[in-house]
Amino acid sequence: QVQLVESGGGLVQPGGSLRLSCVASRDIFSVYHMAWYRQPPGKQRELVARISVIGSTTYADSVKGRFTISRDNAKNTVYLQMSSLKFEDTAVYFCNADHSWSTAIYWGQGTQVTVSS
Repeated sequence: QVQLVESGGGLVQPGGSLRLSCVASRDIFSVYHMAWYRQPPGKQRELVARISVIGSTTYADSVKGRFTISRDNAKNTVYLQMSSLKFEDTAVYFCNADHSWSTAIYWGQGTQVTVSS
């Protein structure tokens, strides 16, 4: 129904920046809330940032002021711009689509972000 593919992960220095992308297989942003989650090794998956169907955004306290979620409707793509990266940001980052009025939820395969000096 909906496929999500993340990209943009990699190795980055502390204090550096990285932009993650999530491409959806079709136009969904008018009916799906979009979000980024992350899962550090051996830990639970946690919400990082979310953008609703009307464009409102929500951020985890740990990334507020450093990360920005946005979308490009013409490209069916959601972005996570990450700045001032810290060691604790190291995790697999997952794209998530949550239908606004049903229980449908979709996940991408994840992209690895490693912050290391």
